[in-house]
Amino acid sequence: MRTFAVSALREPPFPERQHDATERVARESTEWALDHGLIGDGHRLHRLRRADAAGLAGRACPEGPVGGLRLLTDLISWLFVMDDACDEDGLGDSPTRLAPTVAALLDVLDGQGSPTDGPATAAGPLGEALADLCRRAHAAGGPAALLRFVGDVREYLLALLWEAANREHGRVPGLAEYAQMRRHTGAVHPSFTLTELAGGALPGAAHRTEPSLVALDLLAADLVCWCNDVFSYRKEHLTQPDVHNLVAVIAAGRADGDESAALRAAADRFNGALSAYLAAETALLATGDAGLRSALTARRNWIRATYDWSLRAARYA
Repeated sequence: MRTFAVSALREPPFPERQHDATERVARESTEWALDHGLIGDGHRLHRLRRADAAGLAGRACPEGPVGGLRLLTDLISWLFVMDDACDEDGLGDSPTRLAPTVAALLDVLDGQGSPTDGPATAAGPLGEALADLCRRAHAAGGPAALLRFVGDVREYLLALLWEAANREHGRVPGLAEYAQMRRHTGAVHPSFTLTELAGGALPGAAHRTEPSLVALDLLAADLVCWCNDVFSYRKEHLTQPDVHNLVAVIAAGRADGDESAALRAAADRFNGALSAYLAAETALLATGDAGLRSALTARRNWIRATYDWSLRAARYA
């Protein structure tokens, strides 16, 4: 599958970089996951190490303070644990099974990392670790960063219920619906938020609502998710088939269900979006607005990071 992805996907024309502290942060983030009870010795520890959260974060955040890289790496580790619980351990097989965990995690978000009178304890280690991430986001970026991060994670959790409902009913979403929801199930937005925060600043509200940046943001999210889908499709298809992959959705929408044609169509979709992204980015850079540069840097780093990490990560082997 990697051979197909390399030959079919256009390589993002951004420099390949990695933070110098990546190996150190990898060790520290694994200890963080162990300390919070997200994983224990054995299979789940091995699975998280193979996922290489620090390798992805170190490419997405190739410079800046180590604390910012640690926060991003811990978020990605948390997301990998949550996704594996849903996709491989059965938590996401139905909304009725997933709902209590989502409710407990939403309680953590409602409290912005502080204890509430709600069901937060039902989330267990996932809730404790999420509360820690909220508190650290607030310490690093203040109320604005915390509120944005909380909103981003909330969208991710609610999107997981959409996936669970599809699985329970054997429903394959249409392409437009999938593309919209994939941005949220992929947790791209909270990742962008912490990457911008690690870069030194979050764009203000005026920039965040600028239509040209909104359009670029969606393109970047699509590129991250679709690259992931093409690289991960073979493993997902062979081990535990799931409709929540761009290739599977395209194949289901074809009269012949041709997998090879769907793979090619998914790659073409990525390549077309990359061309659109580059054109949009060039137009934004031409404005000379320094306030946009942190956001643009975070997005181009994530596009390149996803491609490079996917080439190497044992997660899709």
